[in-house]
Amino acid sequence: MPRIVVVGGGWAGCAAAMSANKAGADVILVEKSDCLLGTGLVGGIMRNNGRFTAAEEMIAMGGGDLFRLADEVARHVNVEFPGHQHATLYDVALMEPTVRRYLVDQGVELWMMARARDVEKKDGRLEAVTLDNKERLEADAFIEATGTAGPQGNCARYGNGCAMCILRCPSWGGRVSIAAKAGVQEMMGHRPDGTIGAMSGSCKLHKDSVDPAIVAELNRTGVAVVPIPKNLVHAEKLATKACQQYALPAFAENLVLLDTGHVKLMTPFYPLDELRRIPGMQNARYEDPYAGGKGNSIRYLALSPRDDHLKVEGLDNLFCAGEKAGLLVGHTEAICTGTLAGHNAVRRTMGQPLVTIPRATAVGDAIAHVREQMHTEEGMSKKYTFSGAVYFERMQELGTYTTDVETIQERVKAAGFEGFFAQRVV
Repeated sequence: MPRIVVVGGGWAGCAAAMSANKAGADVILVEKSDCLLGTGLVGGIMRNNGRFTAAEEMIAMGGGDLFRLADEVARHVNVEFPGHQHATLYDVALMEPTVRRYLVDQGVELWMMARARDVEKKDGRLEAVTLDNKERLEADAFIEATGTAGPQGNCARYGNGCAMCILRCPSWGGRVSIAAKAGVQEMMGHRPDGTIGAMSGSCKLHKDSVDPAIVAELNRTGVAVVPIPKNLVHAEKLATKACQQYALPAFAENLVLLDTGHVKLMTPFYPLDELRRIPGMQNARYEDPYAGGKGNSIRYLALSPRDDHLKVEGLDNLFCAGEKAGLLVGHTEAICTGTLAGHNAVRRTMGQPLVTIPRATAVGDAIAHVREQMHTEEGMSKKYTFSGAVYFERMQELGTYTTDVETIQERVKAAGFEGFFAQRVV
């Protein structure tokens, strides 16, 4: 039975591990910290706008386990907030242990607090990754899902310094790029003004630090929109966000708050003294990042060149997923790419042809379109997500966006991918 090693335990890595496991491989998931999900520990949004379509496509393709788990721990469903419809807000306290138990139950071997720091390569193939403790992990194929954020030096160079975010680089060590260690020339995304990277798009507030009336509204509906006094509006901050689907005037003129267990504040950062001058925020305190009045993590600093199978160019047995696979934003996008990467990694070990998800589907088109855009200067200044901005506009133009589940299922069936990722390769 082939062995697959997945490096990085965020949403993309978890999806890759689950997919490779379903395909019949022995899977080891290596995560440097003590928790899975990465930014998913504080994210919490699923199924908003075109992400509904993508999630249902993956379910129809047999790769929807993680979406079902998120539905199971949802605090609110069918939530609307500025620019977004039919969102599901999962409970950030329950999501990680739920996913961890599920992976273990399915037979995925988890190596926690195990940071991969180097590689061994021969004849264009990875043979092993080396951990901080010098242990070698050999495998037939590898999947990199290490993300593109941090470590602290990059957040200082391209942002406002380490803001002590959920990635916790000071505790567990900074991100190490497996592809770069193997000699791959990676790419860096940039903002429209040419500056490198993009700042993570939201913060978390301690719920008990927010006015009880606002909390009551959040608990009841999942959303609260609090007007910002005009003298405190900073519209220019919208350009700093990785999540450009939220770069709308309403997010500059209001505090848009979502209930994910914490109070999710839809802004990259907000100076604490100014935040506390907004009605209802007099006692506000940040939970993530802890220095949310200063800044947030900087992302898109290590994008791997790859094909539409999600195989990294120049290496025969390395695949990538999540932000490593391009300027993709969001948990849904990470799960979709992770699922394809995990399945193809197993196919590679078995000598079977690699597959692409048909472009007749939203997921297949997104993977191919983002790869195409990464070869253009303009494309490298944009961010792509099913939930808004330029890619959601493309979904609407192509007619792939729909919330009709039967239509989505028929599309997947017509593309020949019904139940595809539930099939064993080994």
